[in-house]
Amino acid sequence: MRLVKQLIVVAIVALAGGQAVAAANWNTPLTLILGLGTAVLALLAYRWVVGRTEKRPVTELARKGAAGALGRGALLGIGMFAAVIANIAFLGGYEVVGWGSAAGAIALFGFSAAAAVTEELLFRGILFRITEGRFGTWIALVFTSLLFGTSHLFNAHATLWGAIAIAIEAGGMLGAAYAATRSLWLPIGLHFGWNFAEGAIFGTQVSGSNTPQGLLDSAMSGPTLLSGGDFGPEASIYTVLAGTIATIVFMWLARRRGHIVPRRRAGEVAAATVVR
Repeated sequence: MRLVKQLIVVAIVALAGGQAVAAANWNTPLTLILGLGTAVLALLAYRWVVGRTEKRPVTELARKGAAGALGRGALLGIGMFAAVIANIAFLGGYEVVGWGSAAGAIALFGFSAAAAVTEELLFRGILFRITEGRFGTWIALVFTSLLFGTSHLFNAHATLWGAIAIAIEAGGMLGAAYAATRSLWLPIGLHFGWNFAEGAIFGTQVSGSNTPQGLLDSAMSGPTLLSGGDFGPEASIYTVLAGTIATIVFMWLARRRGHIVPRRRAGEVAAATVVR
């Protein structure tokens, strides 16, 4: 029941915020303000509903160390995307043709903040965490990765391959980042940094969404498997490779830190359900 209550509360904020950001129609100050406002409201809603339904401190959003974890995650996300785009450019799939729009980059900051926070709260904070508690880390990772990839099938220019790529590279990596740190701040920062670099800095498509021009005016070309096609670099094999490597590293850290939750037996799950 707590899963349903938490999903409803956070999803309402995410949906309302998403609609407000869309209604701003990429107006720079409005998109920035509404995007950041959605992120803040979603965090407050998550703290409230999790604290109320689970009767515990919301340690996964602890204030201590939050800024550092967000910053590290954002830098990692930007660095990873820069490495991916450099590889694509080396083979002629990405080209900078001029300067883009600073206003577009600012609007994308708000858009990226809202998307990163709401998606991480829903997929890692609620779905991964609660599924993991019942069925273990590995099942939670596979389950939420598949759900995350499927959710991107509703984006513009979505393809089955794009959804599979998102499931592998992003669903796996972000779930593993949470498992390694037991904090939502690092995956939020990583998610934000990746999306911001993708659209606001390098001027490419963000998961197929029709976003404004970023700081650079760029052009993608070549085979879809290399460039990602209309869906953007997230459907590139380079991105899948980078995300897979990051997932392996994070899961290695999770195991080393003793953060892997084993799968419960049927009797243990039933007993835990009765206790709750």
